[in-house]
Amino acid sequence: MPSSSETLLLSTILLLLTPPTHTASSIINKTCGDTCGAIPVKFPFGTGFGCGHPDFTRYIKCTNLDTLLFTTGTGFYTISSIDYTSNNIIVADPLMSTCSSMQNSGSFSLDKASPFTIREENIFVLLGCSTTSPVFDSSHDLCDTGSGSRVCRGLYSCKGVSGIGLQQNAPISTCVYDDDSGYGLDLPKLQCSSYTSVYEFGDEGDPMKWKFGISLQYNDSYYTKPCKDCEASGGLCGFGGLDQSFACICRSGMNTTTNCFGQGYAWSGSLELKVKIKTIIGGTHTLPTLAMLS
Repeated sequence: MPSSSETLLLSTILLLLTPPTHTASSIINKTCGDTCGAIPVKFPFGTGFGCGHPDFTRYIKCTNLDTLLFTTGTGFYTISSIDYTSNNIIVADPLMSTCSSMQNSGSFSLDKASPFTIREENIFVLLGCSTTSPVFDSSHDLCDTGSGSRVCRGLYSCKGVSGIGLQQNAPISTCVYDDDSGYGLDLPKLQCSSYTSVYEFGDEGDPMKWKFGISLQYNDSYYTKPCKDCEASGGLCGFGGLDQSFACICRSGMNTTTNCFGQGYAWSGSLELKVKIKTIIGGTHTLPTLAMLS
């Protein structure tokens, strides 16, 4: 029969081998939510670091618990809506012109390595362009001179053109940008003072009814079976650790590598510990070998 010293030692070893209920990754749970303001936030997006998929973390985050922001190298943009069925998000550039208000704008571009592209239905319109702008050079073929002309005329009928120093219905110095790169536009390079973006025409003849914003498509191939199982158990999909491996974030405050059923902890990777201890207290006793396999 093991002595009291051996029993104490064995208990200490078992305590050290017991998985902790509050790990470093558990802190993530305090920053993850399923909404940001009025917008539902679902995988692959997240409300903070450790939430959603790591490839989206640098681009999407919730600020002040009520504003979902999209970030690129050209600025910060408010996300006005997300359609998870069509994998589409609408972002608003605060400096972008609309029919009611036109102003000098900055550029807009996407990181080519990002999981986002500009949707084909989205129309960029360049405003207040110089006569030497490359968009008017027919050899570059950057302007849609067909149906795009109607869009230009519609915008120049807006009272907002006075904001960029033009008169209503002035001669058109604008262009429906027809670049198929899918990653944005560089206004200084194009020699234009402003831009607008239309993602839907409510009434093509009335630009006040057009929907202004930038429509982006995101890659949905990240939605895997482990994440679906996690969500089915009431958890949120996230990541943790130096390798940013998958984590199922449970509402109880505990994270697992599988799902939240039973709110149990699941070990990540393979772990095998074997302990064989000999103590000499009035004789030699060998304690059983302890083994734990993930």
